[in-house]
Amino acid sequence: MRTGVIAKKMGMMRLFNEDGRHVPVTVLALEGCQVVGHRTAERDGYVAVRLGAGVRKAKNVNKPQREELAKFSIEPKARVVEFRLESEEALLPVGAAIAADHFVDGQLVDITGHTQGKGFAGAMKRWGFGGMRASHGVSITHRAHGSTGQRQDPGKVFKNKKMAGHMGDRQRTQQNLEVVRTDVARGLIFVKGSVPGSKNGWLLIRDAVKYPAPEGAPFPGSLKADNDAQVEEEVAVVAVEATEAPAETSVVEEAPAATEAESETTEAMTEGTEAASGDTELAGGAVFVTGSSTVEPISIRVGELASELSGGDLAVTVEGPGTGDGFAKFCAGEGDVTGASR
Repeated sequence: MRTGVIAKKMGMMRLFNEDGRHVPVTVLALEGCQVVGHRTAERDGYVAVRLGAGVRKAKNVNKPQREELAKFSIEPKARVVEFRLESEEALLPVGAAIAADHFVDGQLVDITGHTQGKGFAGAMKRWGFGGMRASHGVSITHRAHGSTGQRQDPGKVFKNKKMAGHMGDRQRTQQNLEVVRTDVARGLIFVKGSVPGSKNGWLLIRDAVKYPAPEGAPFPGSLKADNDAQVEEEVAVVAVEATEAPAETSVVEEAPAATEAESETTEAMTEGTEAASGDTELAGGAVFVTGSSTVEPISIRVGELASELSGGDLAVTVEGPGTGDGFAKFCAGEGDVTGASR
């Protein structure tokens, strides 16, 4: 027997199957579901794992629980629940976070929660009584439940008599609900049909007791650390491939029919003329400076250069990573396109 999880009810929606049919599902979210403690047969007489979910302010948690969680650097939890286990092999390490793929697609689960509270309700709404006659012979008491006892003997109302009273807010378990889909990245479990409780209420999800454990279900459980490690490996492989790709160097391409103005412009850029405070317009041909990188490129187009140049409009297009004063240094002959500003 595996441990269950604590989930929060987010609401209902629908999902579409491959054949186009839609399935009504309830969305359950795992919000910080962590292992906060153990119960062992040697110390406590039974085996169980204690799970916590949600976040609560430290001032609203009693001191013993705060100190217990502080030993493992776990923040105070809004809900703490014990799940009984058959053996200590099913225990999870303290501090581990359970992932949504703890349950596999298509398996059946039992969900426990508190039903929606209806407040004080009459016998007709609470128990489905028919009430009194709606016309002749009845005044005012049309929705009354009627007599509640017998005669002088026994002279009392028996316990559990169906009468008016508080309705709802009872712990109920819905059995054999199907897990349609799981979203590990967002920590969501999509369960077919409705579940007890209102939105933002806490629910307990366990493997169905009336059916055998599904094939492929992780034992003793699926932890978030394992999933994060897989994602990090994929990101690392992509980063290595990106760095191994050859980077293109900056190239200066001149327009076909080079004139004297164009040659002067090119020489001024390569020699690194000192920048001046005023901008000077250029006339004549055009010079394009381009570059690229394996990371996401940025582009800059400049029509005016702060330098003493003569001869024609100068258009500079720079594609490269980073921001800063790299472009000014490049124009002054002190650097390359790396670090060019937008």
